[in-house]
Amino acid sequence: MNRTVTRLIPLLAGALALAACSDHKTKPETTSGRTATATTTTTTSAPAKRSSTGTSTPPPRSSNRKEAALPENTGIAACDEYLASYKSCHLAAGVYARDQIDNRYELMRTSLLRQSQDPDMRGQLGARCTSLANQLKEALHGKSCADVPAPASTR
Repeated sequence: MNRTVTRLIPLLAGALALAACSDHKTKPETTSGRTATATTTTTTSAPAKRSSTGTSTPPPRSSNRKEAALPENTGIAACDEYLASYKSCHLAAGVYARDQIDNRYELMRTSLLRQSQDPDMRGQLGARCTSLANQLKEALHGKSCADVPAPASTR
């Protein structure tokens, strides 16, 4: 049991590191050979409200920035293969509870897709996905990803 936990620590650390990086914003695209012109949008926000105690409450923040649409895949073979096997392999390895797999998959997928769009991170992403796949393979202890345990009975 202790050896299993020790082997899962690097896998969990890697997954947490990727999840922590998932909220990093991508750089705006630049065009080569052209000068980009910035457009400034001025918005008027509601003034701060005064409470009965005389303190100011700032108005709610609004975001004018739109999230860029993410592609369907990363375009990096190691990452796309890792994502394709993520759910079945994590279930077979018993890394996460069955009810956590979908949410964790979406976090990992979003993180890898965002990083694949960042020119500063894209070059390193293949090695990162290969490392994640190797950690998952170790956590499987020779089991196949098809060896997914049956869901627990609800009785």
